[in-house]
Amino acid sequence: QVQLVESGGGLVRPGGSLRLSCAASGFTFSKYAMSWYRQAPGKERVLVAFISSNGGSTNYADSVKGRFIISRDDAKSTVYLQMNSLKPEDTAVYYCNAIQVLQDYWGQGTQVTVSS
Repeated sequence: QVQLVESGGGLVRPGGSLRLSCAASGFTFSKYAMSWYRQAPGKERVLVAFISSNGGSTNYADSVKGRFIISRDDAKSTVYLQMNSLKPEDTAVYYCNAIQVLQDYWGQGTQVTVSS
């Protein structure tokens, strides 16, 4: 059974930091590229960060470049999103995604709220 379980969300003040984790099971994690998406209320789900299956390539949305870092630990089948200098506009539900040719998996999401 494939599972992606996100954790680490919560309430943080502007300028603060959070680290999201996504623990994967039920598939060969090391063969999948991993991404973080987010969806704010009333808006579409958008890509935030991407990391290739071998970890050698990463990409970020312009809105988070220089503030967020995506990483992966294949030994733990886990992908991380380190979020620094958080802004109110980063408030959203954050989703983990695993993708390979013909296969695509999603987690249930974790809420991140940035507010004073």
